[in-house]
Amino acid sequence: MMKRLMALLVAMIFAVASLAAPAAAQVSDEEAAKAKAEIIAVVTAMEKAWNSGDFKGYMAGFENPGVRFVSGGRIKGGWQDALDNYVNNYGASPHGRGELHFYDITVEVYSPDAALLISRYHLERAERPQEGVNTRLFRKIDGRWVINMNHVSSFEAHAGEPGTEGVPAR
Repeated sequence: MMKRLMALLVAMIFAVASLAAPAAAQVSDEEAAKAKAEIIAVVTAMEKAWNSGDFKGYMAGFENPGVRFVSGGRIKGGWQDALDNYVNNYGASPHGRGELHFYDITVEVYSPDAALLISRYHLERAERPQEGVNTRLFRKIDGRWVINMNHVSSFEAHAGEPGTEGVPAR
């Protein structure tokens, strides 16, 4: 009898808790498709800006100043620190900047204002070409999707023609 009462009590607690918990914001298939397209457009604009040497244009895809960067096992500075790093370490010439390409992009929309993007990237350049994975938390702030948290896992890739090891086919 005591076990039945305890089981009933536990069931009632879960029932009440589930009623009290706020419902997750639902996103229709149409809203999710629109959000995905808008997020892909942000990433496409970032790639184009990088490849033309427009680092401020590249950084327009990130929340300013609130973005957090994680890479190399460290939590890094915010928006301005990232811009300064890109200008100082990549901006001297097109040769040093290289050509950036994002690919294998997936986007999961979790709510009307939150989505997760996972993609691969390749930075082709003569010295230290890079390959890696981006995990990006996008938030919709003031009507536009921006990267709120950016995690990068990278390794030095082999320079070469698209489709060779470490270089995506285009």
